[in-house]
Amino acid sequence: MTPRGAELVRLLADGAFHSGEALAAALGVTRAAVSKQAHALDAWGLDVESAPRRGYRLRAPVDLLDAEEIRARLAPATRARLRRLDVHDDVESTNTRLLAANDLPPGAFDACFAEFQSAGRGRRGRGWVAPYASGLCASFSWSFREAPAELSALSLAAGVAALRALAACGVEDVRLKWPNDLLRGDRKLGGILCELRAEAGGPAFVVIGIGLNVRLDERTRARIAESGGLEPAALTDDAAAPRRSVLAAHLLDALAAVAADFELQGFAPFHAEWSRADALAGRAVRVLAHRGDRDGRACGIDADGSLLVDFAGGRERVAAGEVSLRPSA
Repeated sequence: MTPRGAELVRLLADGAFHSGEALAAALGVTRAAVSKQAHALDAWGLDVESAPRRGYRLRAPVDLLDAEEIRARLAPATRARLRRLDVHDDVESTNTRLLAANDLPPGAFDACFAEFQSAGRGRRGRGWVAPYASGLCASFSWSFREAPAELSALSLAAGVAALRALAACGVEDVRLKWPNDLLRGDRKLGGILCELRAEAGGPAFVVIGIGLNVRLDERTRARIAESGGLEPAALTDDAAAPRRSVLAAHLLDALAAVAADFELQGFAPFHAEWSRADALAGRAVRVLAHRGDRDGRACGIDADGSLLVDFAGGRERVAAGEVSLRPSA
């Protein structure tokens, strides 16, 4: 998508009709070019309506991210750790952008947000589907002086950070599904993807990607359903959602605090908080592994974040990254 496409979205963001003549003048293009660009917005998942003598409008207004507002809303301690904050209109993946860095000093972080990702990634190679400005596509990078012993539990700690950010925005009914999903009921509100570079006994560089659904149209819900994942949920399903820049600032505050504590104490400070939000505790589950599917009952997590499951032969630990889980029928 061209920069003019992003500018057109900004002009149409209020959801009101704007004449083709006014849009052409603002963009410095012809009215024919406006029409072409408006139709091209479909690639971003945006639905543009056109009407004779009225012009163009988005069928639903969009709440665009503002990098300066996000920065201004950060707690002073977070702002002191922030090295770089970027908000992009269209990138392949926010995680990919941050993984390209190799000079982040310990104790500092970079943050990257995108209105749209053309190749957003989820866990186990799945894609992340989100139309332009419909959710929060965020990545946060951190450099550990030494790789923590419980680094595999970092995605669980990041889930606690997401819960804290949502609670700060008045969203309290979110639970965590091991190892990296955020749920409302049994529907998926968001997901977490941690990617890292580490040296044995040395430093570790990690990027935490978090995707949250703020609003979802029916077309997008159908695309997600076709992928075979959990039924999606969005913050606007039951109530008005927080403004996305406000949520983004709370998320960075929470992630920076969690990363600093995790570096010093590992997963221990987050175990109880994660367990209170555990969506699978006490429930029948199906563990999907290379050696075959197995049914059991989830019994919480242990000290390092591994899932505990009671199978027919007894209780076992399931380590992060080895399995996917689905509630059993």
